Amino acid sequence: MRQVIVFQGIKPLPLRSYITRITRSLGNLVIRETHGHVRATGKLVQLTVIGCLAFSGQVLADAQASFEDGNRLFRDDLYWAALLRYQEAGEAGMDTPLLHFNTGVAHYKAQQHIRARESLLRAAESPQLRVISHYNLGLNAYASGDPEEALDWFRRARDQQENETIREYAMAAIGRVNTEVRTTDPVIVAEVKRREEEKPVAGLDVRAKIGYGSDDNVFRAPAEPYIDLSDPALPIVVPEIFSGAFVPVELRAGYHINTTEHEKFFGAYRLDARFYDGDTENNADEYFHELRFGSEYDRREEGRVSRVYSAFTIGEHDGQYVDPDTGNPRTAGGQDLTDRMDYVRYGPELNIVQRFGGFGFGFRMKGQLWDYEDTEVVPEYDHEYFVFGGHVQYKLPWDTLFRLAIEKSSRRYAERPSFDLNGDQLITNPALRYDYLEYAFTARQRIVDSFWFGFGYALMDREDRYVGYNDFSRDSYNFEVNWSPGRRFNLAMNAWYRVYDYPNAFAFNNPVAGEKTLETIDSEILATFLLSDHFWLEAEIDYRETASTDTRIEYDRTRYSLSLVWEL
Repeated sequence: MRQVIVFQGIKPLPLRSYITRITRSLGNLVIRETHGHVRATGKLVQLTVIGCLAFSGQVLADAQASFEDGNRLFRDDLYWAALLRYQEAGEAGMDTPLLHFNTGVAHYKAQQHIRARESLLRAAESPQLRVISHYNLGLNAYASGDPEEALDWFRRARDQQENETIREYAMAAIGRVNTEVRTTDPVIVAEVKRREEEKPVAGLDVRAKIGYGSDDNVFRAPAEPYIDLSDPALPIVVPEIFSGAFVPVELRAGYHINTTEHEKFFGAYRLDARFYDGDTENNADEYFHELRFGSEYDRREEGRVSRVYSAFTIGEHDGQYVDPDTGNPRTAGGQDLTDRMDYVRYGPELNIVQRFGGFGFGFRMKGQLWDYEDTEVVPEYDHEYFVFGGHVQYKLPWDTLFRLAIEKSSRRYAERPSFDLNGDQLITNPALRYDYLEYAFTARQRIVDSFWFGFGYALMDREDRYVGYNDFSRDSYNFEVNWSPGRRFNLAMNAWYRVYDYPNAFAFNNPVAGEKTLETIDSEILATFLLSDHFWLEAEIDYRETASTDTRIEYDRTRYSLSLVWEL
């Protein structure tokens, strides 16, 4: 609840309306009030207060100029300079409640809590500023380390009837303080109960996205010619790199029914699609849609979080199986394999999360069947997928988070044969089975409310259960940054570097080609800008680079897109 007030002063005129903006960080709520309208959207709280002040006498021109200059410096976060200008305004003859209020807030931002208290007390003498000054006095007292005085001021702001919005903020602040000092307030308890009783029985969420993008390597083709050592004829392959425009489309829709205070049942649908422009490029068109049904239990009280999520999912993928060197659909024995990679997957999943203060842990389980399109000339990719994992985490008081996770998974194919130690995939070999074990460590640090960064490391081991030909170990490094300089703008950046070690596999599955190696670099930048209550712009850059002795899978690719997102 620190750094809770931001004030932007407007030029004070006799018998004219002024607009004051306050921003505070409290819980996970954003409320905006504009001429009586309140809207909740996210983490910060923005409030617009409309009122009127009458000055006694004519404010001197130089006093008014100093006051306005102080407001400008405050908006630029130059609080000490703003205080000097407010002092000059007072020395020039200005003695108004608004000047005292601005001075108090500036002292608060400069962490001069004793002087902030003195100025806010003088501002509270004004009927127009009394309520908001009481609320700010509570914030100031809490920041100075006196939760009891803070509770007293918050209760005054709560018990008034002039401003319902400030009353709600004060109640939320009391709840926050009570949680941290382990006290209780019967008024808060009663209000929480009332809100839960008034919670809507059901609700609908909808999100849609459409945009325009550019892809400089549509089919992930290698940049250089190579000899295909997997073909006994050893042909020289000259890949053709296709670039083109595409239209990304996303749709999310969900409907939930609240059965109890903490539990709900839901149904959800999502669509992810990408459509390319061009006679050849449109061979890269693909879409995936999914239905999900389940229940969620979510309870949060006094620093404790209990969450249980269970669902059954059915998903379908549709796309063409193409040769990356040409962009044309693949064939085998004269048979068209265009639909070979189309599949339907379905199965249950369960997630359990528990947190107690800074400590938390969780478990995850999932089971799926993957059903691919039938083929007559090559083995199908049908398989079973199972995963079980858990994590522990701890969040330190200075917004540092450490997380350790372990996950065990398996893919068991029905028809696809295993590889022997010579790299041959004989139909007489047993069905392929891969078992995975991954350990991951993540650390995140928040510097200020608007900026945090993190890094992670993960080690994955894959075991080929036949003779170990496709065994590998993978080291993965991750770095992420998130910056929100204002309410409307957010920037997220992520990067991954992965190194694969194959102790037994050959490039091109041919012993002549030597050891198989693989390194990948992935990065993404996502910027969002809020246009209105329900619309925002989303700009995205994705880059991927692979390097391998198997030059068939070596490529660079960059995609850019700009999309319009609507959310209900």
